[in-house]
Amino acid sequence: MKNFKKINPYILLICFLINLISVGPTYSLSSQEELFKNALNLSSSGEFNLALNQWNKYLELFPDDAAALSNRGNIKLVNGDSKGAIDDQDKAIDLDPDVVDPYINRGIAEESLGLWLQAKQDYLYVISKDKDNFSALYNFANVEGSLSDWQSARNLFSKAAESNPGFAMARSSMALADYQLGNMEECEKELKKLIRRYPTFADARAALTALEWAKGISGEAESNWIAVSELDSRYADEEWLLNVRRWPQKPTKDLMKFIALK
Repeated sequence: MKNFKKINPYILLICFLINLISVGPTYSLSSQEELFKNALNLSSSGEFNLALNQWNKYLELFPDDAAALSNRGNIKLVNGDSKGAIDDQDKAIDLDPDVVDPYINRGIAEESLGLWLQAKQDYLYVISKDKDNFSALYNFANVEGSLSDWQSARNLFSKAAESNPGFAMARSSMALADYQLGNMEECEKELKKLIRRYPTFADARAALTALEWAKGISGEAESNWIAVSELDSRYADEEWLLNVRRWPQKPTKDLMKFIALK
């Protein structure tokens, strides 16, 4: 069973948030396989309205396909139908309770509604089955941050990064948790490591901008912010930082203070 990767950094959310499940058809009919692949391709290419229509058609014919239900739930979430997404993940879990992907997908939908405890339960279940599942670890960390338990969030981000060493967003989130906790030296070291390895990684550069400004190193802060501005303008949006990217309060406030003085 394969999962497609998420489409953008948040969507930790919505696309670290779209876990597209590619499995073989339940039946041997080639037409079923073709319909499934077509819906999956539309989903992965970002044609979400067309994908939803295709999943609807598929499920009219094969209503007990758990993978299709879970995939349709992901598309509903991207289209803003969080409750419908949860309903589809519930049905997928009822049909195939041993597959962990629908639990992660349901948790993401629950997070979008602020249902932190329900999401936490889903991620804990996945981790109980697979302690190294980096998606569950990362999303669980985001929940802990939303509940203001930044030490727990920091530990979970670290575990997610260990489980998937190339998962740069987990490492950046761990550094931001350190920032919130006052572990500034550890935060700075990690951010600089990330930037050396991924020079165009806007998240780490934005975090380092805030940290350098807070330390009074304005020249370096300016240089990093110029790069951020060219890479991703969303980092100037406080609401996006807090509610979508879900930065901690302290680095967010420091970055906003830096921007206000420019």
